[in-house]
Amino acid sequence: MPRAVANKWETLPIEIEYDTFGDKNNPALILVMGFGAQMVAWDTKFAQMLADRGHFVVRFDNRDVGLSTKLDGVKVDANAVVAAALLEQPLPPVPYNLSDMAQDIVGLMDHLNIAKAHIMGASMGGMIAQVFAIEHPQRTASLVSVMSMPGEPETMQSEPEAMTALMSIPPSDRTGFIEHSLVYQAFQSKKYRNDALSRANAARDFDRSFYPEGSPRQMAAIYASGRRTEALAALKTRTLVVHGNDDTLIPPSAGQRTADIIPGAEIVFVDDMGHDIPEPLWPKIVDTITRFTLKK
Repeated sequence: MPRAVANKWETLPIEIEYDTFGDKNNPALILVMGFGAQMVAWDTKFAQMLADRGHFVVRFDNRDVGLSTKLDGVKVDANAVVAAALLEQPLPPVPYNLSDMAQDIVGLMDHLNIAKAHIMGASMGGMIAQVFAIEHPQRTASLVSVMSMPGEPETMQSEPEAMTALMSIPPSDRTGFIEHSLVYQAFQSKKYRNDALSRANAARDFDRSFYPEGSPRQMAAIYASGRRTEALAALKTRTLVVHGNDDTLIPPSAGQRTADIIPGAEIVFVDDMGHDIPEPLWPKIVDTITRFTLKK
């Protein structure tokens, strides 16, 4: 797959792994994935559905995950960063924040000669998408924030089982990693949980890139980036918020709060959707997104 030099971290060029779907002359839609997740978590068939509806779809690996640049050996005390953010105390140093990750998208767009794009992010990807819209409004055709939140710690009221699953450390062997993936069903859509699918996705991810070292740096980036309340309240970008009614990791109230802050934002709650995008819900979600992004 192609790669783009998107940004620089000190002297290290950040190379971004990406692929595309559809006609490059169609309106660009950039898919931003969440914490610790590779771009293939945007299923190929889901991306193709969006392309078939009239988008030029771009998905990519964030830094520190998948096949994009990894900051090997760069230390960060993520627990200290989270604690300081929650207590609103001075933050320990972090190697990068969500603004840097948003800047990676700018570099990717420049590489692809995309002047302006619809930016759609899920979970942490939604946070990056929000930062992108705030800091690069001239490059943002619209913002689609999916199962995300506005950087206010009090809105991140995860159910304990869901947070425990998210923060669990997977085994480093392939078999153990695959079996461990079943714990993530704690925050997935209850109606569509499937052991075979969990294992298949875990095998795909392990074989493509096993890199747990990047997760603490991404978590630190989330909490070091602070509240976006005032900046989102000043946002002039057309915004759609999508959230699952069964999300136990980032609750529906966080999606509602995001929509309440952003002037004129639309919000759509999806029944039977947890903190994932299961295939049976793709037609509804694709319809919702394309109705918004391709609205004349």
